[in-house]
Amino acid sequence: MELRVAVGDYDPATRRYTLYCCADNPVRRKADLAAVLRVPPEQVRVIIRDVGGNFGSRNWFYPEYGIVVWAARRLKRPVKWIATRNEALLSDYQGRDLHAQAQLALDKDGKILALRSSLLGNFGAYSVSYSPLNKTCEILPSVYDIPVAHIRGRSVASNTASTAPYRSSGRPEAMLIIERLLDLAASEHGFDRVELRRRNLVRESAMPYRNPVGLTYDSGAFERSMNRAIELARWQGFPERRAEAKRRGKLRGIGVANYIEVTSGAPRERAEISVLPEGRVEVVIGTSAAGQGHETAFAQCVSEWLGVPFTSVQLITGDTDRVPVGGGSHSARSMRMGGIVMGEASDKVIARATRIAASVLEAAPSDIEFVAGRFTVKGTDRSIGLFDVAREAQSRTTLPEELQGRLAAEHDEVIRVPGFPYGTQVCELEIDPETGTLDIANLVAVDDVGRAINPLILHGQAHGGIAQGVGQALLEHAYYDPETGQMLAGSFMDYAMPRADNFPSFVTEIMEVPTPTNKLGVRGGGEGGTTPALAVVVNAIVDALCEYGVRDFEMPATPERVWRVIREARLAHV
Repeated sequence: MELRVAVGDYDPATRRYTLYCCADNPVRRKADLAAVLRVPPEQVRVIIRDVGGNFGSRNWFYPEYGIVVWAARRLKRPVKWIATRNEALLSDYQGRDLHAQAQLALDKDGKILALRSSLLGNFGAYSVSYSPLNKTCEILPSVYDIPVAHIRGRSVASNTASTAPYRSSGRPEAMLIIERLLDLAASEHGFDRVELRRRNLVRESAMPYRNPVGLTYDSGAFERSMNRAIELARWQGFPERRAEAKRRGKLRGIGVANYIEVTSGAPRERAEISVLPEGRVEVVIGTSAAGQGHETAFAQCVSEWLGVPFTSVQLITGDTDRVPVGGGSHSARSMRMGGIVMGEASDKVIARATRIAASVLEAAPSDIEFVAGRFTVKGTDRSIGLFDVAREAQSRTTLPEELQGRLAAEHDEVIRVPGFPYGTQVCELEIDPETGTLDIANLVAVDDVGRAINPLILHGQAHGGIAQGVGQALLEHAYYDPETGQMLAGSFMDYAMPRADNFPSFVTEIMEVPTPTNKLGVRGGGEGGTTPALAVVVNAIVDALCEYGVRDFEMPATPERVWRVIREARLAHV
């Protein structure tokens, strides 16, 4: 909801350009800006502080970023630009514009034999990213054991605003397609919806599992996730709740959707950790937060590894004069990749500090043990704290030269192995057939994020992700007039956003099956709420409208659309 803002400045003395913007990944924005201005990268500085949400649309270089610094040089003064809401809706990169055709083949027992799909993605008037289409193609088989798949992906240019990754790039579209196919197969051939899914889930014993388009899932307990969500949603008691709703003149439906993600993103990340004698630990890292709580979760990790107070850890991000390398925050990469490089840098700090402590305590490095922030000579009471070691490193001249100076270490790594968060959602809702209005009665989400570093933050991520997904399913639509090509959703009067009163209290639960691909066991937890939300809501809507013969429903499911579908079904039976 935060509008795009950019401030440009130019210092003629140093011939340096400085850009302040509400974007992601200052390192990438610095390279982009240098290319636009045709100047060496060292003449550019990008500063990105707190950003009020990103979700993909802020991951790119917008024209205004180059214009403000160019204008600052021409005018010899700082230049600030703020978008209006109308400008934002017309020119911000949009998300999710996909036309899909898909078929699923099953045997008489409901075992999936093959999947075929043709996908046509709109990238708008200018090409920004093909990631959503690519992600949809590679993850379309989802958590199901599908022997054969043929998936064709194409992109088309149009007159609309450019499209780009939006929270969970391409994955919600994939889950919508496969989960709708399963519900249609269950309805048309008499299978139970849950049992059909259970019959086709990839088993834990099959891990690592290579899906039919070549993506290898490292681990997962898919059936456990679905069973738990079904239990939390009280699925078995739904017929009674449906009957009670019917007595009140309401249509009640329930839907289930499984999901899996592939989280990758920019593969390179770097962390630098410095222990300062005054009792502070600086962590410089190339990820940049947009409300995810990095200051908390990252500090938790470093505090535990180094045995220092949580409040002593200071996170430094967002300024290319301090952060030379980094991939930003997208594709649920921050904790997974950040954890790897911070962990390695912490180990290097401890290894160097062990040698310094050994010199100070007059012992061999092999006789030093590190526990809870102190280095102790084994079998004695002689010890020294980490911050004291940092002080000795800067003041003791008898140390070997390579151990003198700031107690710091860095780790820079290219990480090409993706993560695979997964889970299940169940949605139960009611529809008023006279008005088409819809109320969500219950929404359950079970997410396996691997190891949960901070459960409170992860629950918050799930809540926000669900709201975004449900918003798309029920309300949001960047509508263009088909005759004139004119955008008709130019304000929040026309583009409906979800609000708190659209939702019940969510039931969210975290599963923890650590991934074997990184030391922390983290899969990622930023996008799971959104990934199955489209599918689970549409499945519940179709279930609620089944007595009218409705087989599918085109999003967004606005009250008018729902009312028209019911009205047409009634007229057809007159």
